[in-house]
Amino acid sequence: MYNTTMTCIFCGIADGSIKSQLIYEDEDVVAFKDLNPQAPTHLLIIPRQHIARLDEADEQHALLLGKLLLTAKKLAKQFNLKDFRLVTNNGKGAGQSVDHLHFHLMAGRRFNWPAG
Repeated sequence: MYNTTMTCIFCGIADGSIKSQLIYEDEDVVAFKDLNPQAPTHLLIIPRQHIARLDEADEQHALLLGKLLLTAKKLAKQFNLKDFRLVTNNGKGAGQSVDHLHFHLMAGRRFNWPAG
């Protein structure tokens, strides 16, 4: 769970010590609305376990990573999103602003390619 010596805001949201508008939670995953949305629908999907970034995940996290993706699918269906973008950033140079693995589920506007 959340280590109070850490300053990870997403760990605080995951353990309930930081209030957020949760839209989904189970024993492994939490999802909530982004406070600075980049699309009409912009949700964040995070593991409760602190993993700073995707390149820190390994084989022991395989089930958890799959659950994060299946949660995105479930939320897309719940919000009736036909077309959506699911993205994770790995490191500051890629745009990661919180050092806790998270996926952005975004929809409601046209997205260009290449991204970024």
